[in-house]
Amino acid sequence: MELDIVDLSRLQFAITALYHFLFVPLTLGLSVVIAIMETVYVMTGRDIWRQMTKFWGTLFGINFVMGVATGIVMEFQFGMNWSYYSHYVGDIFGAPLAIEGLMAFFLEATFVGLFFFGWDKLSRLGHLAATWAVAIGSNFSALWILIANGWMQNPVGSSFNPQTMRMEVNDFAAVLFNPVAQAKFVHTVSAGYVTASIFVLGVSAWYLLKGRHLELAKRSLTVAASFGLAASLSVVVLGDESGYLSTEHQKMKLAAIEAMWKTEPAPAAFTAIGFPDQEARKTHYAVHIPWVMGLIGTRSLTTEIPGIEDLVAHAETRIRNGMAAYGALQEIRAAGSDAAIPEAARTTFEENGADLGYALLLKPYLDDPTQASDEQIAQAAWDTVPNVPTLFWTFRIMVGLGFFFIALTAVFFYLSARHQLDRYPWLLRVGVFAIPLPWIAAECGWIVAEFGRQPWIIEGVLPTAAAVSNLGAATVLTTIVGFSLIYSVLFVVEMALMLAAIRKGPEADHAPRTRLAPPSLAPAE
Repeated sequence: MELDIVDLSRLQFAITALYHFLFVPLTLGLSVVIAIMETVYVMTGRDIWRQMTKFWGTLFGINFVMGVATGIVMEFQFGMNWSYYSHYVGDIFGAPLAIEGLMAFFLEATFVGLFFFGWDKLSRLGHLAATWAVAIGSNFSALWILIANGWMQNPVGSSFNPQTMRMEVNDFAAVLFNPVAQAKFVHTVSAGYVTASIFVLGVSAWYLLKGRHLELAKRSLTVAASFGLAASLSVVVLGDESGYLSTEHQKMKLAAIEAMWKTEPAPAAFTAIGFPDQEARKTHYAVHIPWVMGLIGTRSLTTEIPGIEDLVAHAETRIRNGMAAYGALQEIRAAGSDAAIPEAARTTFEENGADLGYALLLKPYLDDPTQASDEQIAQAAWDTVPNVPTLFWTFRIMVGLGFFFIALTAVFFYLSARHQLDRYPWLLRVGVFAIPLPWIAAECGWIVAEFGRQPWIIEGVLPTAAAVSNLGAATVLTTIVGFSLIYSVLFVVEMALMLAAIRKGPEADHAPRTRLAPPSLAPAE
């Protein structure tokens, strides 16, 4: 079987991104959690809060190092595997990427050092300022990455220059304040806060079950439940905003998430469950909830959400317009100077240039898109549909887990307010087993966002197939194997270090250990 360089390059980036994203959410969330804990320490002067800050800070440090190590590789991949993409959009994509590097390697790294080594060298307020700088730096680092990614989802503030054959910035403020980027930022950061909250909650619940470090565990669990409940609620609200923006800027992604093959009368129903069949272009055994999708996607009762088939027909029209733009571009390039450009070619490109990227969808089928047949155009139009079953199920897993986190943190928040955190061991066990669930939700969210954009690397502008480097398949396959092995080792190392730190605890526990009574023997009220 012939290896496809595009699929291999996508697989390599997906593997490294998914590995990297194992570390990012916890870094974002724990940085804020430890800052909150140290703030309480500075305000109260109680040593238990200093102990908590240092303990959870140790786990943050382990995770932070792994996140930096895996993130560096991703940035180099833009040049290694996606060189044409880097050339095509470097003027736009490079700026936020460079600023993110400054945030990560100067602001974060500097203050991380002060956090770990400045406890006895800085005043309480000085050290607290360093801790909050770590939290702010971590979150601002994510902001710039998501500004870059948001531009890939909604390429605003830029235009294509036919002379240089590159996208160029014409409004950096529009790139910076791109509504898709801002929505992705707050949604992603809130998801990181949930991840850290469930992590702290689960570890604290484990300590309560083991009868160890009870004072630290109860306080940590209280912080995690309070912070986690607020973050879980915000994730749902901000996720709704992302869905609304998808209706405006990524209609195909939204239709695929809903497995909405045909346009429905407004307001559209929400498909709670079903079994999408991409080959048959229908969803089997679908259970619909009337009006919900229309309200979520359009916030009205009268606006239609286009279905996949109508969007494909629209894509076919844009492909034909793009073919005209592609032909005009060849004439512009051949003219050699601005004065020599035929006026008809200039006019044609100005009218159809926005659809040039759609003509590039024909490149996998023939070298000259202007010579495409009707069958090839139709095939390219259907290529704009991502894998519907994958998006359908990953979205529902993510949403289902999101509501579970709201319920879990709400229950622990209630028990914390009533000082009954250790009253129900079975619930503590649920908290322990819930630790990996935020990572599953986060990875599902990444798949929905990035896999749902396919076949575009830049929505409506540059197809993924046109963005890869001219590398041999064997070379990319070798790096996939190498990265997978190295990252797997790093993951095992992180897990070993984290588990060792958790088992050790914040300090030697000299208090007698008392296990909680089993559920049947627990006192009831």
